Amino acid sequence: MPSPTERMVARKEGSIGWMIFNNPDRHNAVSLDMWQAVPIILDEFEADPEIRTIVLTGAGEKAFVAGADISQFEETRSSPDKVQLYEDISTAAFDRIASCTRPTIAMVDGYCIGGGLGIALACDLRIAAEGSTFGIPAAKLGLAYPLSSTKRLVDVVGPSFAKEIFFTAQRFTHDEALAMGLINRVTKKAELEQRVRGMAAEIDTNAPLTVQNEKKIVDQIIREADSFDKKACMRLIAECFGSADYAEGRTAFMEKRKPVFTGK
Repeated sequence: MPSPTERMVARKEGSIGWMIFNNPDRHNAVSLDMWQAVPIILDEFEADPEIRTIVLTGAGEKAFVAGADISQFEETRSSPDKVQLYEDISTAAFDRIASCTRPTIAMVDGYCIGGGLGIALACDLRIAAEGSTFGIPAAKLGLAYPLSSTKRLVDVVGPSFAKEIFFTAQRFTHDEALAMGLINRVTKKAELEQRVRGMAAEIDTNAPLTVQNEKKIVDQIIREADSFDKKACMRLIAECFGSADYAEGRTAFMEKRKPVFTGK
């Protein structure tokens, strides 16, 4: 699939859309053109009904994403106006990942630092290879982490661990990240892609409407209390129970066969 920049790779394999951060010489640090490409690629994936799961990962064998490309900061973040423009573009990328209608999996192999961790947090699931490291060095650079990404971190690990991550600015091992709940699973490096493909295949066998609606419901539940839309959640639940897939699921269970879901 075409990509707006060579530093981002968009690839379709069966029911999986692969979005690859392709800047390995800089440990896949995200440049401005890469941030801008994220919503465009996800729009293309969502327009394809055959894509059921989207995997985000980094090129090479050393990093998922090692943050934003600091070498560009003098050009892109050297004045208040430039800082605001950069924040708007990067926040739009984070938010687009988080709002994706398909389940998203961050396949982490190596460094997952700063903005890279923000990208992983915007995904629904995070699967990491042994030896991967995680951290947010904002306090070492004198900058502030985006508000939306800070909230996602708190939603995932809770306020105490979030403060530890911010206050210490240290790098955490895969074991520490797993204990915090920062990642879902850890696997051997050589088995990482197989594990992610297996998870995507499991998702692919399930009712698309249920998967997509439960994603929306969970996202509603973790919203601020004054923006939680209970009625919308109840409509999504009713939609599942009124679907052809629900009827197919019941019938297949009674007939002791695998269901054939259509997403309707």
